[in-house]
Amino acid sequence: MSILLNGRLPHLSGLYCLEVIHNQLRSLLPMAKVAANAVQAIDLEGDWVSLGGVDLQINGALGLAFLGLSHPSELQKVASFLWDQGIDAFTPTLVTAHPEKIQRSLDVIQTYRAAGHRPHQATVLGAHLEGPFINPAKRGAHPQAYLQPLSLERLQALLGPYVEAVTIVTLAPEMETADAVIPWLRSHKITVSLGHSLATAAVAKKAFVQGASMVTHAFNAMPTLHHREPGLLGAALTHADVFAGMIADGQHVCPTMLDLLLRINRGHSDSGMFLVSDALAPLGLPDGVYPWDCREIEVTDGTARLPDGTLCGTTRPLLDGVIL
Repeated sequence: MSILLNGRLPHLSGLYCLEVIHNQLRSLLPMAKVAANAVQAIDLEGDWVSLGGVDLQINGALGLAFLGLSHPSELQKVASFLWDQGIDAFTPTLVTAHPEKIQRSLDVIQTYRAAGHRPHQATVLGAHLEGPFINPAKRGAHPQAYLQPLSLERLQALLGPYVEAVTIVTLAPEMETADAVIPWLRSHKITVSLGHSLATAAVAKKAFVQGASMVTHAFNAMPTLHHREPGLLGAALTHADVFAGMIADGQHVCPTMLDLLLRINRGHSDSGMFLVSDALAPLGLPDGVYPWDCREIEVTDGTARLPDGTLCGTTRPLLDGVIL
């Protein structure tokens, strides 16, 4: 049993005493009701207590890009690192690349997951495939050479025998004409996220009806909110059962806009926002210049950019972006 004093909780004000037995919270009392001579207690000194984080968009850590996986031990190393950072689970994110490179990483992820849960390691929920089925006009840092038009045939060819390794697919819905991709992905229990897209509100709403339920990095790589054309993000914010990820490093989205999004979604349990790190391979390493596919990125104050200034991710841990 552990007694934790002076802890803060995200959904309550003031300081609390928590009784934890076998990693389960058994009791909770305001500090004003706790005896001053409580023994065998850990004083949190006003720090926050919460459930472990879940990162649905993370590209790598400790110098390892998930797009370059070659053995399950590499994934195990990152999972241990993330566990120590307070992360309970994550989806290794694979961005646009040569299909064979994507499939090699999917094979490693599938093999790793087949071995079952490992204690003291963040759980790998499955891969998040971010690209290559995105709009070239909103590709951001994704390499143009490996983008693909969106079609069911191309998607099935890319996933091949690795469908069960994939949990999330980010795509631009306006790139398809057959309306077959989203229903097929949902039939395989894969979450469909809209992103890197020029979708109008009407196109986005149609995709939500078909089963898309997520938006990849709100505001980034999509048209901004406009009072006459709300676009993809506007459609998502007003649609039940749709959740949008946000990068809270202070660079990808202005903190004022993040505050606005949180205010819009406050009290709506059937939709809302969730935090992602969008962390790259240098997560856990100091600022500097690092290789990234065939290019280089420069990390300054935890924000990564290509030489031309294009934002391409962060090296900040997920919980650094918590806004309360």
